[in-house]
Amino acid sequence: MAFLKHAIPYQADTANLFAKISHQPWAILLDSGQPHSQYGRYDILVADPFQTISTIETDSGVLTKIQQGSEVTISHEDPFSILKLALAPYKVTQYQLPFAGGAVGYFGYDLARKIEELPEVAKKDSAIPAMMIGLYDWAVIVDHREKTSYLVSNGFNQSTHDRWSELCDLFSDKAQTELPSEAFETTAPIASNMDFNQYAQAFGKVKRYITEGDCYQVNLAQRFFVQAKGKSWQAYLKLREISPAPFMAYMNFGNLQVLSGSPERFLQVIGSHVETRPIKGTRPRSDDAIQDKQYAQELKASIKDRAENLMIVDLLRNDIGKNCETGSVKADTLFQLQSFANVHHLVSFVTGKIKQGRTAIDLLRGCFPGGSITGAPKLRAMQIIEELEPHRRGVYCGAIGYIGFDGNMDTNIAIRTMVYSAGNNEEGEVSFYAGGGIVADSQLEKEYAETLDKASSMLKTMQYFSRL
Repeated sequence: MAFLKHAIPYQADTANLFAKISHQPWAILLDSGQPHSQYGRYDILVADPFQTISTIETDSGVLTKIQQGSEVTISHEDPFSILKLALAPYKVTQYQLPFAGGAVGYFGYDLARKIEELPEVAKKDSAIPAMMIGLYDWAVIVDHREKTSYLVSNGFNQSTHDRWSELCDLFSDKAQTELPSEAFETTAPIASNMDFNQYAQAFGKVKRYITEGDCYQVNLAQRFFVQAKGKSWQAYLKLREISPAPFMAYMNFGNLQVLSGSPERFLQVIGSHVETRPIKGTRPRSDDAIQDKQYAQELKASIKDRAENLMIVDLLRNDIGKNCETGSVKADTLFQLQSFANVHHLVSFVTGKIKQGRTAIDLLRGCFPGGSITGAPKLRAMQIIEELEPHRRGVYCGAIGYIGFDGNMDTNIAIRTMVYSAGNNEEGEVSFYAGGGIVADSQLEKEYAETLDKASSMLKTMQYFSRL
């Protein structure tokens, strides 16, 4: 094994680099939203993994397919344990860069069924795997602060050595960018699985559960969907233009593509340091500067929104405490205002120190799914979500990110996330969700409007490509 590192020309817009590989198998861009975003620093580009891990739900239960070359193994074990075992042979010291190979992909919300006992009420979409993770031997890392870009690898896989010169040439200025040949368009009106009256009924049930003492907060979401055809890379570029965010991602799995514009970090591990950044509290943005400032000040002063945020901070302190040193878990920052393209949010920062002998995957499983998109107490909130939301969540409210061979991890909460199934030349469907936390003093009209505010960037993106 030899660490490989090759400097490549820096570009402010990493989309130009990723376009060179966006068509390749399991191509993934973990995107800080540059040059549009004010928050991010690093972008990570990968493609062509040497091993893939896909978890699907069948009539006989949940199974995971592990594929390396032509060798395929089927397992019924816990998907988190499978990934932990897959990463175990590849141990390296930490790098100066955030990532130089490892696991990249998504963990769908419904992996929770391997952790907790949940009812089976909501309709499931069998076309969307519960987890899709690739093990990647090389990556391109773009540092927007230092304005540098590197192709890096630990050289675990012989094919990386064999192709190294070819990869270096691919990302050079001389290489021609291979743009997708198919345009993207939506072919029907956008619809939802809950109209206002249906949302109101579900909202009323949540309020009754709160009154009866079942829970304090439940995140209730509606699902939007629209028929579409073509390649979704162009749609992703429009999404990051309309609504840049620090934890964006584009994932091309062939007939399934994921376009995420998430503003929320779920879990980060650097060495033994753990950080999570729960978001709770939302107001819309306004084109009128005075009105926009009023929305922001109203959010900062809102006792209700601060109380919602604090509930989730307490939940996450408990969750990360399962795998962190006793006494190390702290809420470093509470209720920080962060303003994005379509909404203002309250964000808190919770940190800890991971226990000796525990890994990032242990931490991820112990916190999964994130409390900011379930409610409190978490298990009861998830049971209520299953009862009241018409469809299983799929990727939505799971996590997207990486776990490096060095043990470091960074993941988002998969909100503001679109999934394009059957995303090839044939017509498929784009689906996306938006929700909000309901508490005792929530008001129906405001909560419903909040889901539309959160969905606004995705709705605008899909409407942009409408040919109706």
